[in-house]
Amino acid sequence: MTRPAVSPCPCGGGPYAECCELLLDGARQALTAEELMRSRYTAYARHDADHVFRTWHPRTRPDSPPVDPEVVWTGLRVIRVEAGGPEDDTGTVEFLARHTGPHGSGELHEVSRFARRAGRWCYVDGDAG
Repeated sequence: MTRPAVSPCPCGGGPYAECCELLLDGARQALTAEELMRSRYTAYARHDADHVFRTWHPRTRPDSPPVDPEVVWTGLRVIRVEAGGPEDDTGTVEFLARHTGPHGSGELHEVSRFARRAGRWCYVDGDAG
């Protein structure tokens, strides 16, 4: 008997079903700022604008999240995490995300800031560089 194929998570954190799927489906909330950042990367990779919108702080959230269906996200590397743990109220995650699209390939290097709002982690803003 063959086992069903295990789909890897776009964020690189393991099998999708055990990594970001529960967060994107809304079955549970992120426990850390890094976990939320990884789920947001996965949402961009899967073109899931709802998850991106839902996890963006209302104070800084755009009317329409910038999820481009022509961009293919090809890899994520977390560089640094400051705070953002289960007992923290704020956190910072620095990452490098690779992509390809109509204008070629590129990288997004960002230092993202996260905060807890009503007990849930949300993306506040970031500095791309």
